Amino acid sequence: MMAAELIDLMLSLSNLMEEESGGLSARGRVDGQAEIVEAKTRLVGQLETEIARLARETPDWMEMLNADTRQALSDASARLLDASQVNAKVLERQIEFSVEMMGAIAAEARRVTGRQSDTYSAQGGFTRYQAPAPISINARL
Repeated sequence: MMAAELIDLMLSLSNLMEEESGGLSARGRVDGQAEIVEAKTRLVGQLETEIARLARETPDWMEMLNADTRQALSDASARLLDASQVNAKVLERQIEFSVEMMGAIAAEARRVTGRQSDTYSAQGGFTRYQAPAPISINARL
């Protein structure tokens, strides 16, 4: 069946997004995050490929679906939409949190190292300069 693969891909992608969102919401870090991202990317590519193939080979494939299959496809699409919206919000919060944390770390590093200097200009004024603190981040925070 044409739509069966599409529904399967949508449900698999929804499951991954729900797992990722739940893990990030509960703990802030998900074990195997790189694998989840890789699997999501692969599934999205497969989904896009399958939709393009169906549209190219059978442009009226949606009209050919029976009522049950059409409903299953609609339900899978709705679940995927819900999962992707929640996932986007959770990931956006994680990114904002990471940016804030990096800013706090950089500010503290500047405070501790005192990396600030005054520059005397040709016009007789002083300019205060805050040098960026050298920060190295371990990828396994």
